[in-house]
Amino acid sequence: MKNTKCKYDVCVIGGAGHVGAPLSIVMAKKGLKVLIYDLNEATIAQLKRGKMPFFEEGAEPLLKQALLDGRLGFTTKVADIAQIPYLIVTIGTPVDQYQNPMLNVVVECIDSLFPFLSDDQTLVLRSTVFPGVTDYVHKYLEGRGKHPKVAFCPERVVQGFAVKEVQALPQMVSGATPEAEEAAAELFAKICSKVVRLTTMEAEFAKLFCNAYRYIQFATANQFYMMAKNAGVDYYRVLETIKHNYPRMRDMPGAGFAAGPCLLKDTMQLAAFANHEFSLGSAAVLVNEGLPLHMVDHLSSQYDLSKMTVGLLGMAFKADSDDPRSSLSYKLKKVLRFRARQVLTTDPFVKTDPELLPLGDVVKKSDLLILCTPHQTYRTLDVKGKPVVDIWNFVEAGVADGEAARVR
Repeated sequence: MKNTKCKYDVCVIGGAGHVGAPLSIVMAKKGLKVLIYDLNEATIAQLKRGKMPFFEEGAEPLLKQALLDGRLGFTTKVADIAQIPYLIVTIGTPVDQYQNPMLNVVVECIDSLFPFLSDDQTLVLRSTVFPGVTDYVHKYLEGRGKHPKVAFCPERVVQGFAVKEVQALPQMVSGATPEAEEAAAELFAKICSKVVRLTTMEAEFAKLFCNAYRYIQFATANQFYMMAKNAGVDYYRVLETIKHNYPRMRDMPGAGFAAGPCLLKDTMQLAAFANHEFSLGSAAVLVNEGLPLHMVDHLSSQYDLSKMTVGLLGMAFKADSDDPRSSLSYKLKKVLRFRARQVLTTDPFVKTDPELLPLGDVVKKSDLLILCTPHQTYRTLDVKGKPVVDIWNFVEAGVADGEAARVR
């Protein structure tokens, strides 16, 4: 692994992001010297100061220690990746407006690295990729006369808890060649609990299956919730009953917004791979993406929204996170802007939305509140007797001046 010509063991490409930064910090903790390469100069500057640019439990103390130990470096220059033994690419395969994978994004990234790649390096794809992309990258580079070892080692961590989970969870490892697989296994054995070896296609499907399965589970719960709501039945009374002392239903989730930068995207990648015949995945998209519309339609049958100010509590895509990417709270906001007199938004964690207001102002000025993201700070929130739509069944009874104020 050591390269006497280079002071770094690993370069994480896109290393200032949600996938790359926690991984870089963990690798530094485990004794590796890591170079973070990213084009976001502001985020790089923040990391250099020992400050995380987003919430990641336990990361900041490790970041500061890595800086003190001299195990983290930073660059915005692609030429600095030259001669570093391991290059970990955290750029995945996004989908376009038609929900088809944008393979050109991966190719453009590889093209930018190409002049500085060498045959003794190992190139590890870390973020989710479309099935077949790893072997494609291997052949693409070989066809242009470069022969780095190409591997795919997907992350499976929960955002916000990556530092803990990178070390605790088994790591799937695959390579386009046996040499690439072995090199990747050697690297990840230094930082994680166990290495599980797969073929590249197996590993690509494994990551996609994980996210699509969770997305479908959430869609099932949301579909049940909408059916119960339309019938005038309390979904959570039913859910509590069927889970009580009945192990086969213990993992059935409650209703809520299923969103974020991965679940929908990865479900659509599987659908595209299956020539859009992944009917379960397509149905899940309709259910989960349709939940905000269902909520507005149902509220319109109860209230004259055109005369009401509606307050949205929580704009991050999941609880106790500061990440608003692909949050369904914003879809709900767009729909309500056509139906309500005014829409106000608040979130205790999100820092990138200039339209957010203090929580107290939103509660005071709103006629109706909708709990979009179940941040812990909202569990005992005094909503001053305002009706609160709580599809998560999260707000504690009594805090809204009585159970009658909660609309489920």
